[in-house]
Amino acid sequence: MSNLPAPLARAADHLGTEPVRVAAVLRLPLIVLIALLVWIEGVDHWLPMVYWTVLIVYTATAAIWLAVVLRSPLQWWFGWASTAIDVVAVLAMCVASGGATSWLLPIFFLIPITVSFLDRPEITALIGASTTIGYLGAWIVYSKRDDTMGMPNIVYVQVGCLAWLALATTALCLVLARRRARVRSLLEVRRRLVSESMLADERNNRQLSEQLHDGPLQNLLAARLDLEDLHESPSEEGFERVDAALHDAINQLRSAVSTLHPQVLAQVGLGAALREVVGQYERRWGVPIDCEVEEVGKPPSQALLYRAARELLANAHKHSRATRLRVELDSAPGSLVLRVVDNGVGFDPGVLNDKVAQGHIGLSSLLVGVEAMGGSVDLSDTPGGGTTAVVTVPDGELPTERD
Repeated sequence: MSNLPAPLARAADHLGTEPVRVAAVLRLPLIVLIALLVWIEGVDHWLPMVYWTVLIVYTATAAIWLAVVLRSPLQWWFGWASTAIDVVAVLAMCVASGGATSWLLPIFFLIPITVSFLDRPEITALIGASTTIGYLGAWIVYSKRDDTMGMPNIVYVQVGCLAWLALATTALCLVLARRRARVRSLLEVRRRLVSESMLADERNNRQLSEQLHDGPLQNLLAARLDLEDLHESPSEEGFERVDAALHDAINQLRSAVSTLHPQVLAQVGLGAALREVVGQYERRWGVPIDCEVEEVGKPPSQALLYRAARELLANAHKHSRATRLRVELDSAPGSLVLRVVDNGVGFDPGVLNDKVAQGHIGLSSLLVGVEAMGGSVDLSDTPGGGTTAVVTVPDGELPTERD
């Protein structure tokens, strides 16, 4: 659609987003073609006045309906009303035509196509099959009523065409319905990703406020009290105590700032950032974490690897029940490799879909982010028990979106 002129693109979007509008637009040309076919061939109807009256009313109704669906907000029942109008009109014209129904074959195309726009494959199949059987049944009734007419061979071919049309529209409807369901599923996953991201930010902010209150702020308050005491009675021991408190406060503030905005700490390089986050988790949980980090400078993917390390460490703490972990960072030809290894209960990658359905999508969102950057995430069993997570990302410029 991007190659179309703006007015045509807007019109296509307006029609294409609602199948009822497409069916309303297609209906009028088919009615015109049916009227021309009957008029040019001079078809002799059983009840000609009734037939033409039904056709005129049907045409007027189709025109009014087209105006309604193009201008008004669509309601849930519009699709069913559209199909009901077609079914009633087709039945009325066929009854009025009698034996001339064979000339009205194109009108039978309208019903299964219209129903297929409802995104209901089972209803499409039912209506399509009923249309085929009804057409054959009408010919049987007319042939029995008029012994001189019999059953033309062309009727069987026409029934075959209607059966094929019913099958084709059902298959098309099934494909469209499945794609629509997948799109809805992806939108739901996206909604959960956004919700989980907001909750994660809220949790991080709460942890940060607690960390600031319980750590550097308390140390600064203690240092201030010591300084007030030193004003009254200066001592070398007192100055050393204040100096130690200030150093602790500085280290804790640096840790808090890196938690709030990892790029601040990453100015000194990815290696320092990872060692800092490993130290945070080790102090928080009391679980030893071996850290073997190669100095790789400041690669473009440092923010992504930093986030991956935090996510994998958090998952190991929550789910693995590990008593020891190891974090490694090294470079390979054209890429950087981050490994997080634990000795816990292991991890089944097949449960990722179930976790997403339950709203636990932190790891899934990491997988999507790494793959979007041209990297990969591999989860495997650690020899002797546990899980090994390997994140590989390009060490050069990250891919960017193109217009």
